Amino acid sequence: MFSEELWLENEKKCAVVRKSKQGRKRQELLAVALGVKVGVKGGFLWPPLKLFACSQISSLVRRAALTHNDNHFNYEKTHNFKVHTFRGPHWCEYCANFMWGLIAQGVRCSDCGLNVHKQCSKHVPNDCQPDLKRIKKVYCCDLTTLVKAHNTQRPMVVDICIREIEARGLKSEGLYRVSGFTEHIEDVKMAFDRDGEKADISANVYPDINIITGALKLYFRDLPIPVITYDTYSKFIDAAKISNADERLEAVHEVLMLLPPAHYETLRYLMIHLKKVTMNEKDNFMNAENLGIVFGPTLMRPPEDSTLTTLHDMRYQKLIVQILIENEDVLF
Repeated sequence: MFSEELWLENEKKCAVVRKSKQGRKRQELLAVALGVKVGVKGGFLWPPLKLFACSQISSLVRRAALTHNDNHFNYEKTHNFKVHTFRGPHWCEYCANFMWGLIAQGVRCSDCGLNVHKQCSKHVPNDCQPDLKRIKKVYCCDLTTLVKAHNTQRPMVVDICIREIEARGLKSEGLYRVSGFTEHIEDVKMAFDRDGEKADISANVYPDINIITGALKLYFRDLPIPVITYDTYSKFIDAAKISNADERLEAVHEVLMLLPPAHYETLRYLMIHLKKVTMNEKDNFMNAENLGIVFGPTLMRPPEDSTLTTLHDMRYQKLIVQILIENEDVLF
């Protein structure tokens, strides 16, 4: 017969064995993601490699969630409800009950036109599918709203401008640092607002590549919610303040996962592009630090409109963008 002490001792040993096996399984999973071989005794993965493997797994899962199929991008979007006065009888499109009253009977989504009771609006799922007829312009439009309306992964402005810049501007000295003429940049903005994806920004119309880079930066600055959202701003700043490089990188990666899918995909695409810019540093003199100075305040803004906060956070904004560029292959 086993005594209680022997039974407890045996349970402790079994727990240690189970924990060891779980640890080996985690190491094996990371090793598979990295394509390396771990020894029979269980190898130790260097923390940056471990982060890289985790990021690859996370990215695969996230990208699978981004698209429903090749032609439909399943980005979740909340409705933009505003109080509305309906003319004539109207029924709630959520509960199917009559909307009583003479004025302000309910709310209407300004992006897709859904009509519901004010109380029902609290229960409507985040399934807004914006109507292109209701999207008046490209600039100053919510990022997720724009990509949902056009059924694209990223805003068309980002795709078209980056393609043009990479086709003829990667070696241009001071790329993104040198400003183009404001009037011409406004012309590009108006072209996108008027013609959408048919806007002509070729060298025949705008030979100065700095006009195109200026138009792209203006698009990011005009977003009502920045690419790095207000909700994640303080978390990114806190991550930038971490002194240990490996821990800082891991913290940045964790906050990236909190971004809305459309924002995440836009940021990922931009960082891949900016990495290409740094690969031509000998010609354009733009490294990751210089680009961080340019894009820090462009991609992220504090929730409160405080000049003091903005000035205090500028070095951290620069550092975050610099980290994203230098580690884009690991973080995304």
